[in-house]
Amino acid sequence: MPDPTPVDPPAPEQTPTDVPEPVPEPVVHLGDAVRLRRPLRYLKTADPMPMLRPPDLVDPGEVGRVVEIRALELRAIRFRRGTFLINLTDLEPVSPDG
Repeated sequence: MPDPTPVDPPAPEQTPTDVPEPVPEPVVHLGDAVRLRRPLRYLKTADPMPMLRPPDLVDPGEVGRVVEIRALELRAIRFRRGTFLINLTDLEPVSPDG
């Protein structure tokens, strides 16, 4: 007697063009100089009780320093107007000569 359970058809194979390229995360260590890749919608302070702040506290192109490494790819970055928690994907390292 044949098996009555239905069999799912095989899933179509994905081609390399269907899979998005992962964005490489920058390697950022304590004390490194970094800047924002793009303007953020808000900033989150690195205080013991964090608060949301407006994004205009960090000027475009302003260089900050990594002062703390937090969980979930967060870094505490000290800028001129405060220290903020920023995701690693929103940061880019700054070369020492510029």
